[in-house]
Amino acid sequence: MADIAGKPVGSGHARIPLLGFGTAVFPFTASETMKESILHAIKLGYRHIDAAALYNSEPPVGEAIAEALGLGLIKSRAELFITSKLWCTDAHPDLVLPALRRTLKNLRLEYLDMYLIHFPVSLKPGSCEVPFEEKDLLPLDFKSVWEAMEECQSLGLSKLIGVSNFSCKKLQDLLVTAKISPAVNQVEMNPLWQQKKLREFCNGKGIHVTAYSPLGGRGTLWGTNRVLDCQVLQEIAQAKGKTVAQICLRWALEQDVSILVKSFNKERIEENLEILDWKLSPEESQKIDDIEQQRGFLAPMFVSEHGPYKSLEDFWDGEL
Repeated sequence: MADIAGKPVGSGHARIPLLGFGTAVFPFTASETMKESILHAIKLGYRHIDAAALYNSEPPVGEAIAEALGLGLIKSRAELFITSKLWCTDAHPDLVLPALRRTLKNLRLEYLDMYLIHFPVSLKPGSCEVPFEEKDLLPLDFKSVWEAMEECQSLGLSKLIGVSNFSCKKLQDLLVTAKISPAVNQVEMNPLWQQKKLREFCNGKGIHVTAYSPLGGRGTLWGTNRVLDCQVLQEIAQAKGKTVAQICLRWALEQDVSILVKSFNKERIEENLEILDWKLSPEESQKIDDIEQQRGFLAPMFVSEHGPYKSLEDFWDGEL
């Protein structure tokens, strides 16, 4: 079983495992395959499981945790680090706590380790799904929604709270009134979108960065093979006797972030763990550092002339 190191996050004694298991797969439906994959991942040593209300992955994550305990794969729930996310329809001050209670019921848990605001935008209250109508887009009340998130932590329903898909500017806006700083900002990050500016900002504010889509988001609505087809990465992989995926994951690990990998293929779940006992050379790291940068996930669904963000520049505050 793999021994995955952890990194301290937040102001307490919590540690986030540096390699985690993601559950986002489109279309967003729960499945027996998902549950079995999560169970297999736990068996191999994964301890961070990332879910979200939007993904409909909370029930299978809960089932897998219960089975892992029953099978003795883990001795207690405390061995796991479970993350879930507040969807935009519940990103309203009075809906945050009820949403978290639903999440905990779905997961069959008494608390989360991390609860994140999924996007810096709200939607008209309603069903948790995509696509949604442009007319339902609403500005996020950063101050009041974050206060509700802080209450979730104060009540012990989530040990830590954080955000996802927040730019430097949006983090700065949040920090102006926050009593508890976000412990994590979960964002797209891979060799073709390295997030250097955001990582530097977060590091200066004590906010840990978790990388999603470290292989380019293949299998998502927006993902492509750009990362896995990158010639620089392919050459490094060939020279090192590794897969391109392993080069991407090892690179991310060496950037002092935690990573989420998603695969329901048992061989790949194991392969993704085989990045812990070797390093990239300084020359290889420099080659990756020099790759031309382009954001993969643009989130155009949140941009509308009638909504809070009129352009992609506006949504990402120029971080494109």
